[in-house]
Amino acid sequence: MRKIISGTALVLAATVLTGCGGDNAPATADKSANTSVKPKSENGTGPVKHEVTLEVLGKGTSTIYYNLNTNKGEQVKLPWKKTSTITLTTDAEKRIGTTVSVVPGSVYGSDGTLHAVACTITVDGKKVADNQGGKSDKMCRYDLK
Repeated sequence: MRKIISGTALVLAATVLTGCGGDNAPATADKSANTSVKPKSENGTGPVKHEVTLEVLGKGTSTIYYNLNTNKGEQVKLPWKKTSTITLTTDAEKRIGTTVSVVPGSVYGSDGTLHAVACTITVDGKKVADNQGGKSDKMCRYDLK
């Protein structure tokens, strides 16, 4: 009886291991990233370059935080704009991406209360994120692939 149970356990373990192996994943699995911006690459296999523009609208001064090649916070005069070319070189960067973001600060309105200001992110000339003109309390964020 013990031999039957041991043999059954061995067969079951072998079945589970061969069915769950990483190399036996279905060939139909789509591993490509779904991006709304087409990458700029010379031959499709080299580095991918994107021109990214962060923008914060409004009047007055505000503290903003942004991630564009590096994380940084600044006290700025509005409207504010920063453009940079980001190059994705590794397969992981191209597949998973890198996050670009801007957290707009608030400015005092004519009624003396703080109001959110508008932010946008543009990649290769196409607007990919905004906070609905400051109506949303969310930051502007985009996963660049």
